[in-house]
Amino acid sequence: MPRSIDETQALLAQGNYVADRPLATAVHLALALERPLFLEGEAGVGKTEIAKVLAEVMGRRLVRLQCYEGLDVASAVYEWNYARQMLEIRLAEAAGDRDRTTLAKDIFAEEFLIRRPLLQALDSAGRQAPVLLIDELDRTDEPFEAFLLEVLSDFQITVPELGTFKAESPPIVIITSNRTREIHDALKRRCFYHWVDYPTAPRELEIVKVRLPDVADALSRQVVAFVKRLRGEDLFKLPGVAETLDWAKALQTLDCLELSPEVINDTLGTLLKYQDDIMKIQGSEAARLLHEVRMELSA
Repeated sequence: MPRSIDETQALLAQGNYVADRPLATAVHLALALERPLFLEGEAGVGKTEIAKVLAEVMGRRLVRLQCYEGLDVASAVYEWNYARQMLEIRLAEAAGDRDRTTLAKDIFAEEFLIRRPLLQALDSAGRQAPVLLIDELDRTDEPFEAFLLEVLSDFQITVPELGTFKAESPPIVIITSNRTREIHDALKRRCFYHWVDYPTAPRELEIVKVRLPDVADALSRQVVAFVKRLRGEDLFKLPGVAETLDWAKALQTLDCLELSPEVINDTLGTLLKYQDDIMKIQGSEAARLLHEVRMELSA
C-alpha cells in the first residue's frame, strides 16, 4: 500500500495513468482507510481505468461487475446451480438412501453455489483481496443500490441457505457512474467521492505522450488542442480522453505528421460518436477550429 499521496501518484504512473493530485489524494485515502471510492464523470475520462491500473500495479485480481438495467442478485452476487441440484435429486431418488429433509440440506451446500462477481470479491479464500470494480452503477435500478448497502457497509453478503459470507480483508472497491441518474445518498455516504473531469490541456498532452510515445510531438499537441476546442462546442457527446487516444492512434496509423482539414473530415468517426455531431463539425467548422489551433500553437 502506498504511504503517501506522492507514492499513490507514482503507483498510478507505473500503470501509465496520469493522475492529478486531487484524484491521487482520493485514491490514497480510499486505500489507506479501506473505503470504497465512488468516481463520477463523463464517459471516457478514465474512471474505469483506475481500477484496472490499481489491480495491475498492486498485483491483485480484478473482479468486474458491469452494471446494466435489470441487473439482479442472481447475476451480480450468486445463484444456485439448478441443473446440478436436479441431477442430485434424481440420483437420490434412484438410490433411495436419503429422506426429503436430508436431501434439501444436501442440495443447498456450497458445492452447488455459483459465485458471481460480488461474492467472488468477498470470498477470497486466503488469497490477497482483489480490486472490485462496480462499473456504471447509474445504469442499474434503485433496488440493486439498496442491496449494495450491506456489501459496502460491512463487506459481507448473506445467503439465506448458508449464512453470511464476510471478507477476511476488504477488497479495494472502485464504483463508477456516468451520472445518467442520481445515485442515492445512502450509498454515497459509504464511499469517498471524486468527480473525474476532463483533463487540462497540459495533462492530456502528458497522457498522450505516456500512452502513445511514438506519436509525433507536433501531432500530439495539435490533437490535444483540437479536442480541447471541440469540448467548447455544443455537441451531443463531447470526446473524452479515450477518444483523444483513439484519434491520435488512428492518425499515427495513417502516417499523419500534422492535422489538415481533409484528414480531420476523414477521421472524425474515431473522435465523435454521433452522426449529428460529425455533420456539425465536418467541412468549414473543422477548418475554422484547425485554424484557431494553429494560431494558438504558433503564438
